[in-house]
Amino acid sequence: MKNAGSGSAREKGKIIKGIAGFYYVHIPGRGVYECRAKGVFRNIGVKPLVGDEAEIDILSEDPREGNIRAVLPRRNSLIRPACANVDQAMVIFALRDPEPNFGLLDRFLLLMQQQGVDTVICFNKQDLVTEEEIFQVMGDYADCGCRLLSVSAQEKQGMEILREILEGKTTVVAGPSGVGKSSITNLVFPDAEMQTGTVSEKIRRGRHTTRHSELFAMNEDTYIMDTPGFSTIWLTGFEKEDVKEYFPEFYPYFGDCRFGGCNHLKEPDCAVKAALADGKISRRRYDSYVNIYEEIAQQRRY
Repeated sequence: MKNAGSGSAREKGKIIKGIAGFYYVHIPGRGVYECRAKGVFRNIGVKPLVGDEAEIDILSEDPREGNIRAVLPRRNSLIRPACANVDQAMVIFALRDPEPNFGLLDRFLLLMQQQGVDTVICFNKQDLVTEEEIFQVMGDYADCGCRLLSVSAQEKQGMEILREILEGKTTVVAGPSGVGKSSITNLVFPDAEMQTGTVSEKIRRGRHTTRHSELFAMNEDTYIMDTPGFSTIWLTGFEKEDVKEYFPEFYPYFGDCRFGGCNHLKEPDCAVKAALADGKISRRRYDSYVNIYEEIAQQRRY
């Protein structure tokens, strides 16, 4: 379609990366164009996001350059990580090296539920732990409402199942540094040619190798987005009384407590605590619930 008046071509594409005010827009069959967002976006307070469908005016073919003139309506958008039009999130944690921070994982799950995004939990580095350890971790999260996967990027184990999970969807990949996000992305989509890092021998944490969010087209309807590693998650917009709603393993026991507004902490005749005592609810997940509840309660005091 031609832009009447200027003679430049007008095309639609997907924003795959944004760096320092430049946006890189992939147009199927044509390639990636480096674009600026027109000033009108600043005037109306709209910031293009990775994953946005955009309409651009092509200014040049060599080099490929253009201007973003419109961002098309979003199906959804995430605040953390900042991206748009995603179908699912895949959070990757290592089972060992670095040791998993399950409290951080649980906070990420709450964040995705708050934003209405289906989540896949991918535990990497299964080659570094025993089958019993894998079984324990998978059991802890069996009823958390997410699909679970255990893989080894080092041994290339589980990659076919992972590709099936990604097929036909736009997936945002997240997790702490050093857990193998970029390595897994390279395995399922070698053209990404992403820089992979090693775990610091001194502090046993991953070096940050992804500096920005970037979307890769695996095929015409499958996209994968790698995001910078995180080490903390601040939960905002939550009320302490609502935290229990984000723990699906509690759902079967709602309504069976003595008190209707039971928060499953110190109340007597609590069905959730009874299920915990019977081993029907993971102690690890319950302790995480208590920590998050108390954290949000503390925030509300100040």
